[in-house]
Amino acid sequence: MRDPSLSVRSTARPASSRCKRSWPWATQPQPSVRLRRRGRGPPPLIVAPRRFSLRTVRGLIASGLVAGAVLAVTLIGWRLVLIYRGAVPAFPEEPEATAPMVAPSADLRDRSLLIPVQGVAPASLTDTFYDARAAGARVHHALDILAPRGTPVLAVEDGRVARLHKGGAGGITVYQLDPASRYGYYYAHLDRYADGLKEGMTVRRGDVLGYVGTTGNAPPGTPHLHFAIYEVADPRHPWRGRPIDPYPLWR
Repeated sequence: MRDPSLSVRSTARPASSRCKRSWPWATQPQPSVRLRRRGRGPPPLIVAPRRFSLRTVRGLIASGLVAGAVLAVTLIGWRLVLIYRGAVPAFPEEPEATAPMVAPSADLRDRSLLIPVQGVAPASLTDTFYDARAAGARVHHALDILAPRGTPVLAVEDGRVARLHKGGAGGITVYQLDPASRYGYYYAHLDRYADGLKEGMTVRRGDVLGYVGTTGNAPPGTPHLHFAIYEVADPRHPWRGRPIDPYPLWR
């Protein structure tokens, strides 16, 4: 009998006899099921092929982190069983915009953030925040700071390392949050991390986080730091927020 406490919407096609474990697994986040739970009760479960492990759906759906193609959704008692192919990434490759871009607030200006590349003067910066990318399909939402490979990348203010990520468009990246988790700072295309840098550690303004490089989709001959600021929408999802143009902070 269908549990009235669960309401499920899915665009997935039901699994058929042709569904095999050999199907390729997706590598990019592609949320494909929305779960709305009403009332109380045990959390629904998720069944993943190949590994046959159980994961709670509630947190995955709420975070928008279900990746790959959903093959079938069914209810067994109070359990929602969602059969899918794909990975469940712990963090996206780059910050996700949740609202239109804005200029820096007075509060952010008052912080006197450090330019995040050692030795770079304000006069040498060029505003690339509104530049088009992917043939005009998206806006850059970041400041590219050119510097020789291996130049130290510095923490713009005190805070903590929320995430270290390797791979994808950003290459070697650092997500930093300010002490109140109100603002996030994203450093991408690093050549490598600073020795001893770890997730969760506290950093101080001017601490070395890594070194300028060309990892990810950066042009091999143009080492630079891809630096983004965003106002965090929800501390539980610190990679999501409103993009902020960093350029006016140093002009």
